Amino acid sequence: MTDLELQQLVATISMHDFHRPFQHRAYFNARLRTTGGRYQLASHDIDINPKMLTDFDEATLIGVIKHELCHYHLHLTKRGYRHRDADFKRLLAQVGGSRYAPAPKQATARPYRYIYECQRCGRRYYRKRRMDTRRYTCGRCQGPIKLV
Repeated sequence: MTDLELQQLVATISMHDFHRPFQHRAYFNARLRTTGGRYQLASHDIDINPKMLTDFDEATLIGVIKHELCHYHLHLTKRGYRHRDADFKRLLAQVGGSRYAPAPKQATARPYRYIYECQRCGRRYYRKRRMDTRRYTCGRCQGPIKLV
């Protein structure tokens, strides 16, 4: 799904479920990590996490869109648009939007790239970044460290 298709989907959902037009931008934002979507108060744009479509089904994406549209329409009509407001909770229940977006699947952690070992006591240090072995010594016995 492209940004243009997302824009059309958001406009369709807005007219069908909220009976109001969506007059701003909706687009995928790959920088969103832990949230399903975001309504921007200043510009009135809606960002959607692309993982809501790739990791989950279209029903989840539509639930997130409805959630963000609740923020959008309530804010523009100067009613309570925050999660804690009764207006928000009521409208979200009416349109069947999702209260919480499922947590996106996290990328697997990279294994340690560098393994250092103390030459005196044998203690191992696992590091993702390289370090200068001439500058550092073992924290246990102060012995020299070498890259394994």
